[in-house]
Order: sequence, then C-alpha cells, then structure tokens
Amino acid sequence: MSDPYPARVPEKEDKRTFLKKLAEFIHPGPDSTAELIETLAEAEDNQVIGAESRYMLEGVLRMAEMTAGDVMVPAPRMDLIDINAPFDELLNVVIDTAHSRFPVFEGERENIIGILMAKDLLKLQRAPELNIRALLRPAVFVPESKGLNDLLHEFRGNRNHLAIVIDEFGRVAGLITIEDVLEQIVGEIEDEFDISEDEGDIFGLADQTYRVNGSAAVERVNEAFSVTITGSDPDESFDTIGGLIAHEMGHVPRRGEQHVIAGLKFLVLHTKGGAVKWFKVSPVTPHKAATDA
Repeated sequence: MSDPYPARVPEKEDKRTFLKKLAEFIHPGPDSTAELIETLAEAEDNQVIGAESRYMLEGVLRMAEMTAGDVMVPAPRMDLIDINAPFDELLNVVIDTAHSRFPVFEGERENIIGILMAKDLLKLQRAPELNIRALLRPAVFVPESKGLNDLLHEFRGNRNHLAIVIDEFGRVAGLITIEDVLEQIVGEIEDEFDISEDEGDIFGLADQTYRVNGSAAVERVNEAFSVTITGSDPDESFDTIGGLIAHEMGHVPRRGEQHVIAGLKFLVLHTKGGAVKWFKVSPVTPHKAATDA
C-alpha cells in the first residue's frame, strides 16, 4: 500500500546570490528570438563578442525558424541532367554549371530518378560501356516545411549533401544543399568562382562563351564585346555590369536567371552578398569575340 503522505522531494538548491537574483528581476533575460538578437548586439557593443561571432550566432537563431522552402533553389532554376542525353551533352552541363552533384531525370523533369556526382562522369569517359544508371546515387526527398536544423542534422548523418524539395502536392519544388543551409549561419561560402579581382574580370571558356565578373565596368564589357550596353532609363548611369543588369531586371538576380541586352545573354552563375559575382555571357546574335582579359 502506497504511503498516503509521501516524503516531499527536496527542491534543487538555488545557488544564485541575492544580488544576482535582484539583477535578474530588474533586467530579465530575453523572452524571444528578437530580444536575444538585441542582446547579442549589446554584447558586441560592449566588446564581449566580436562582429563575426555575433553574425554567426544570429544566423543560428534565425535558421531555427527557417524551412527548406525558404532557401531552396526553385525548380525552374535547377540544373538537371537527362538520363538519355549523350555523354558530350552531360559533360557540357557539368562544365558550364560547375556543380559537383546533379539531379537526374527521365522523361519529365519532375521524374527525378537519382543523383549523379560530377566526378563519376570520369568513369564513363574511361569506360564508355558503363551504364550511367549504375552511377546514380539515391535521391533524398524532403518537404518544403522541413526545418533547416533538422535538415542539417540529416545531411550530417546520412552524408547526403543535396536533397530534392517536394511541395504539399508531391511535386518537385526545388533543391537544397548543405551549403545552402550553412550559408544561413556563416554567410556566402566562397567557391571556385571566387577569384581575386586582380586576376581579371573577363575569361574565355572552352565552349566559346565568357565568364564576366559582376563588378566589371560597363565600359570594359562594351569594349571587350564590341557592343554598347545602356540602361532603359537614360537618367540612370551604372558603373558595373552587375548593377546595370540588376536594375534592368528590377530585382537582385538569382543564380540561374538570365537577361538579354545588346545582343548578349547574361546568365547568372554565382551571387554573393546580394550582388552578382559572375555571369556567363554568350552572344544571342553573332558579335565580334571578346578580347582577351
């Protein structure tokens, strides 16, 4: 028979001093994410933490409230590979986009059948008799509502660095990579497109197209491609080609978007800090080839 008067479980001893209790009563801790971020700002002002630490801590806090749908690359801008495409076409896609992983579809773009690692194409080059299907890795699918914290944990656990995002109707909404998630904490992660400015701003590529730095002067691009690029608003002037094109598009361009001006197609390869870092430029109509950078 249980004791009708059980012994009271002793409460955990509160080791805070009276002054500490009084201070916490007068200045209670933050009750929301916004208040915690304000506290971090105060900590930086008081030189308790550095600016970079504050930036990363704020990123961690904001990421906890974000989902895969918030940071994914939308389906129309996904770089996909057709399972039935010839090898040369596959190789061109890999070279042009410079990604390390590619969703592979069969028939319709919605029908994702696996993920192809760019490095695995080397196996096809050395052994053409191989079936590309044997090189595919299973695709991971996640809902748009998937929290970034949970997604990062899964990325680390299953060693998959790319996931296909599905909407509420089961259709492909986009894709997300571990880099997309980490950038919410540490900011834009530099990759192979982050070349020092003193190394040049226009580069010729093997497929007769060009890679152009978004910070390249408009005059420099005009001279290189023998064109005259001007904005639609004669009262506006722009120093850089990235700024001009962003103005013409009416928004900050995102990776995969493109804009045609002065007979040139500018495809956004890489963005950083709210600006275009690199374009891939090709003539829509025949133009004189760009001069060497």
